[in-house]
Parts: sequence; structure tokens; C-alpha cells
Amino acid sequence: MKDPRFAEHLAVYVDVVRAGSFSAASRRRAVTPSAIVRQIDALEQDLGVPLLVRSTRSLALTDAGRHLFERAQRLLNELADTHAEVAAFDTEVSGTLRIACFPTFGKRYVIPVLAALAQQYPGLTVELDLTERLADPVAERLDLVVRMGQLSDSTLIATKLAPLDRMLVASPIYLDQHGLPETEEALRNHRLLDKLHGNDLLGWSDIVGAPTTEVCEHVAFRSDDFEALNGAALAGMGIAFLPSWVCGPSVKAGDLVRIPLSGEKWNEAGAGIYLLRALPAPPAKVKAFTVALKELIGTPPCWS
Repeated sequence: MKDPRFAEHLAVYVDVVRAGSFSAASRRRAVTPSAIVRQIDALEQDLGVPLLVRSTRSLALTDAGRHLFERAQRLLNELADTHAEVAAFDTEVSGTLRIACFPTFGKRYVIPVLAALAQQYPGLTVELDLTERLADPVAERLDLVVRMGQLSDSTLIATKLAPLDRMLVASPIYLDQHGLPETEEALRNHRLLDKLHGNDLLGWSDIVGAPTTEVCEHVAFRSDDFEALNGAALAGMGIAFLPSWVCGPSVKAGDLVRIPLSGEKWNEAGAGIYLLRALPAPPAKVKAFTVALKELIGTPPCWS
């Protein structure tokens, strides 16, 4: 195939054969008969064989022309089907949606949204990677990644879901037994709950104003799971320093008490919770999930 317009000429050729004449094909395509003739001439020149035996009254197919017509119909039908299938990605919520996020965030907020979408769109399947590593949408072929904190400059497209605030919290039982700390330094005399490892270490040393080695002496419980840390705080094991999306529902319910030391200066940086994607024009499945997750979280966030 030498002519880059081969597919275009092929479609014209099929129209000519089906219509039975150049003039009939030209009317169907709303062009002049001479334009149709030029495209058939170009196709025959590209292939190097005659396709039509032309007379003043009718057109007849050569053997090569008949073979091309039979193959071309299948090829053009497959091309039309492919076009429709790919175009449907922007209009139909279907296919596999690949997401990565923190385990606790995924279990609390993402899975309920996915369950609702599955009821609404049976053609949608999901791969949910519950991880604390910084997943890469491009390298890992993910549709969406939930990222928290301050966003660095990148080519990824971000949709902000909510502010990212953190709270000092403890159960009423713990505070009755150990008292309410009134300063950051007073926290050194309390039992602290901390993250075991991961990309979102809680940063107790920044709050207490002491090196990590000194803070560690006061840490009574560590876990690599936000849900476990929230559960430990509810059980009265100590004071936790958690994102509001983790402990906010427990504070709203009165099961945990918020301890707003120094006006919570650690929230002044204006961090956020974001959905990151690589594609500038997201497919329908990504749009549907993004809208549904934003509705679930709400403004202000449901955990506030």
C-alpha cells in the first residue's frame, strides 16, 4: 500500500460497485462524478491492476476487482465496528476501571461508590489496588490514583476531592484517666499512637518539638493501618494523630474527642485529597466514578 488514502479510496470503490455507476456513487457522496473517477483511478494506480471494465452503459468487475470488493466489505465493516467500540469508551460506562488508593480510604469511601456503579453499569469491572505506596498512573496503567498531601508539579491531571486536615484525637475514657493535654509539650507525658511504616508517617516529632528518638519512647502502639490506629484510639490506648477522613466520623459520633492544640497549625499548609489521572479527556468510566466519589464525600466533606 503506497497511497496513504487507500482506506478512503477503498470505501469509494465499494460505494461505486454497490451503486452500479460513478454517477450514482457521486450522488450518494454528494460530490461530482469526476471526483469519484479520480479516486478509483488513484486506487487502481496504487494497486497496479484494473478493477473495473468501464463502458458508456455499465461497469463490470475484473477478477481482481471482484476479490477486492469481497474483502473490502469485510474490512470496512470491521473498521466501522472498531470505530464504534472505541467511541463508546467516551459514552458508555464499561470496561475495566483501575484505581489505587490507601487501604482505609478505599474500604470506607471507594468501595461504596464502586458498588453503586456496579449496580448501575453491569458492563463495568474494577481492579482496586489498596496500597500505601505512591502509585504511578502512567507506569502502572491505572485510570485513577488517590493522592494525599501537597501535589508536586507533574503532567498528571488532578481533581481535588477535599481538604486534607489532621486531628489529634483520644477517647473520652483515655482523657478521663490521663487528662486533656493543653500544650504540645504536654503530649510527651501521654501515650501516643503512631504509624508503623509507609509513605504517610504521622510526624509526631513535628508536633511535640522533639527528635523522633525521644518521641518513640512515648509511643505505646504502632500499626501500618489507619483503621487499626483509629480503633486503638477508640479503645483508649492513647492519643492518635490522624487524617480527618479517618477519625472524623468517630469525632462526629462523640466516640473520639478532638484536641485542637495551637489552633492546629499543622493544617495551615492547605494539603488536599486528589484524584490523579494521566488522560486529559477521561473516558466515561472515569467521569462516572469521579462524579460519584465527589458526591459521596460532599462539600464540606462527610467526615467533617
